[in-house]
Amino acid sequence: MKLVVVSAGLSVPSSTRLLADRLTDAVREKLADQDHKVDVDVIELRALAVAIANNLVTGFPPPQLATTIETVTGADGLIAVTPVFSASYSGLFKSFFDLIDPDALTGKPVLIAATGGTARHSLVLEHALRPLFAYLRAVAVPTAVYAASEDWGSGSDAHTQGLSARIRRAGGEMASLMTARATDEAPDDDSTSFQRQLSDLRFS
Repeated sequence: MKLVVVSAGLSVPSSTRLLADRLTDAVREKLADQDHKVDVDVIELRALAVAIANNLVTGFPPPQLATTIETVTGADGLIAVTPVFSASYSGLFKSFFDLIDPDALTGKPVLIAATGGTARHSLVLEHALRPLFAYLRAVAVPTAVYAASEDWGSGSDAHTQGLSARIRRAGGEMASLMTARATDEAPDDDSTSFQRQLSDLRFS
């Protein structure tokens, strides 16, 4: 399986990339438990900022950006992580996904996540990221992960799950969606195909 990670962090190192890496590890671990091998490509949008701006102005992607877009659209699953700017996703994050064909992510499992300085921005996942990927016809996993500054190293309490628990749950949901999609897209063997034809004839 091919897992692609898009991180829109601007600093090096960044909490956005850290969250992306932890989510990647969680998905990879769950897929390994199901005996699935996964190849991971990590895309740092910071390195593509100029190419993205040029594409928006000219309408033509430079070769490196074109390859990156093909990598994203060809993935079996996508992890998308953005920092929160002005109560929404970053302009760099949105500009990149503006370049994706609206049909190119149809049915693709996507794990959405964001980082910010305060927990007050956690709803960005629901009012900004989830609608964006719904428009792109992707399938966002039920558990979206937001990490505020105070979440790093924090545990859970009687009412909330800590960051590590949310990452593990989201990773498990993502792995399940990727596995189910791969199974649905796998070609039938001759016996299965023959059985389905018999069933169709029986009930036609």
